[in-house]
Amino acid sequence: MVPTALIAGAGCCLLLAVVAAEQAPSRVPAQELVRRAIANEDKASQEHARFLYRLRTETPKAGAITKELVETNEGVVARLIAVNDKPPTTQQRQTDDDRLRKLVSDSQTRTAKRKQQKEDEERTTRMVKALPDAFLYEYDGFEPGKDGQQLIRLKFRPNPKYEAPNRELQIYYGMEGNMLVEPKEERLVRIQARLFKGVNFGWGILGHLDPGGQFEVEQSRVGGDRWEVTAMHLRFTGKIMLFKNLNIDEHENAFDYRRAPDDLNLAQGIEFLKKQPDYLAEQKNQQR
Repeated sequence: MVPTALIAGAGCCLLLAVVAAEQAPSRVPAQELVRRAIANEDKASQEHARFLYRLRTETPKAGAITKELVETNEGVVARLIAVNDKPPTTQQRQTDDDRLRKLVSDSQTRTAKRKQQKEDEERTTRMVKALPDAFLYEYDGFEPGKDGQQLIRLKFRPNPKYEAPNRELQIYYGMEGNMLVEPKEERLVRIQARLFKGVNFGWGILGHLDPGGQFEVEQSRVGGDRWEVTAMHLRFTGKIMLFKNLNIDEHENAFDYRRAPDDLNLAQGIEFLKKQPDYLAEQKNQQR
């Protein structure tokens, strides 16, 4: 007869094994999970639904600038709605309105703006698509999300076999950090990274970033199946063209995402922005 204690011990071991299996982040190799998450980001970028949202950007030099933005068939257009959490002055309002009028009336300005937006989008796409190859990933447990859901945590370090195809991706040679992935839809939720050594970069200019720089990017579901970056913090120092000091310290928060009409042109988008409720008045009402 098998001793009762042995049976109980075997039962406990089996129970612990089951619990451990349930708690394991994923049976998918970490590298493959990241590759799938990045593929989902690329697929989602083809989404054509238009949104309206607000963006608050804070830097030591400019303070806090809040804008309302709408996606149009001719790119994203923004309108100033607050400066340091106060209404724009008459001069600030006039300057921003003049900028928008020129955007509508001057085809060269529109072309230049769209070209810049397209280049920024393409640069971001290249940076994101390189993530599965540029780093080596390991499971690092779980972390609760804002809604209480358990998110998969991974840590990453540079892949010594990765060869950056251009200067802008060389930043990954000196970067390490961690990543959160939503397990059901396999979507990126957060990336935190730091430079453990100085690196060169080439985002349209030649420069060098010092060790110790860091960034954090958070992504959230903003409506339906749409996920967008809702928070970003950048802090880097370095040099541009080897002689001009570079000091980046920027916080961005995107919020109040709402559906917008799908067929707005640029001029219609600007008029649509002007008709939106007063942002600061909304804030005061919410605080009462």
